[in-house]
Amino acid sequence: MSILEMKVPSPGESITEVEIATWLVKDGDYVEKDQPIAEVDSDKATLELPAEQSGVITLKAEEGEVVQVGQVVCLIDMDAAKPNGAATPAAEAPKEEASNVAEPAKQEAPKPAVAPAPQTYATGAPSPAAKKILDEKGVSASQVTGSGRDGRITKTDAELAAVPSMGGNAINSTGSRNATTTKLSVLRRKIASRLVSVKNETAMLTTFNEVDMSEIFRLRKLYKEEFAAKHGVGLGFMSFFTKAVTRALQMYPDVNASIDGDYKINYDFCDISIAVSGPKGLMVPVMRNAENMSFRGIEATIKDLAIKVRDGKISVDEMTGGTFTITNGGTFGSMLSTPIINPPQSAILGMHNIIQRPVAVDGQVVIRPMMYVAMSYDHRIIDGKESVGFLVAVKEAIDNPVELLMGGDERRGLEL
Repeated sequence: MSILEMKVPSPGESITEVEIATWLVKDGDYVEKDQPIAEVDSDKATLELPAEQSGVITLKAEEGEVVQVGQVVCLIDMDAAKPNGAATPAAEAPKEEASNVAEPAKQEAPKPAVAPAPQTYATGAPSPAAKKILDEKGVSASQVTGSGRDGRITKTDAELAAVPSMGGNAINSTGSRNATTTKLSVLRRKIASRLVSVKNETAMLTTFNEVDMSEIFRLRKLYKEEFAAKHGVGLGFMSFFTKAVTRALQMYPDVNASIDGDYKINYDFCDISIAVSGPKGLMVPVMRNAENMSFRGIEATIKDLAIKVRDGKISVDEMTGGTFTITNGGTFGSMLSTPIINPPQSAILGMHNIIQRPVAVDGQVVIRPMMYVAMSYDHRIIDGKESVGFLVAVKEAIDNPVELLMGGDERRGLEL
């Protein structure tokens, strides 16, 4: 018998353990080579584990179990014959007709009727203590059912009736009281740990500004169909903001730096992390050397990374690195926020929703599509002057994209 021991492969550098998120097969199933058999969560991404050979599988780890890299998680019997088809469950024997017929209910002796409580002068009358409570709470005795002898309203009846002084005399409310406890995935626990460390270990500060989206609206309306027809991708907002950010990072290089103990690391490239919402939560894949990308290149890269995140195909390498992050809470309707830094980076730009607002232009009040932008930064390495200057540079590029991002020629800038 040839048995293959399948061990957890290393998902990437510095990762020593993963969690079995979901088994995609059952114990005893026949699997084909390269068939996905499990989803595993690392502290950076969710990855699929493919079968290394064909055969009958025996699981050696439970869902939710944390296993070390190199640990055996299943066995594959490579000598097992491939079944011709899915096993057909044996047909159930027809149940006897008599078993489906309910037995006639047995005749029960009629219960004697309970005589109603006698009505006396005490029925519905409060005791002196009960009357005092009802008067103080403004509750009528006619609204209370007495539990005392002959239906007298006792002090306890009055106290209970006086509790819900608003909304009637119902004492107990109804509704679901269930709670569900679910263990956080390795990825979610790692994200939580990193975010807490950012708040505790950095001098994080946020600066704000607003941008006028009128020119970008005009360009997209004018060229979006031609752009999509030629390049096969849509012309979105992210390409404009990525171009504006890479321009500003070259103007203010310390915003593109990171801190390592007593040292500052400056990068001569702009690897832009883009926050993407996926089934497993927020992922931050990276666009390498975004400073050299065209509008088409940025849009195509973002589309490719977003599809991989959505389908769970994103790799650890595509999630690693990054010198600056852009996140767009506006897609969910956020008007303003203070984004949190993605370590070890030193800054992050937050985009928000676009609202038609009155603004003053050349002494006149006009309606323009406006967006608030926010930049959170590590004050240990970035000064206020640089942070404000950076965000102003982004604003200038978004307000005037043709001149500052397209070299004065919008068609040439969009490669049309």
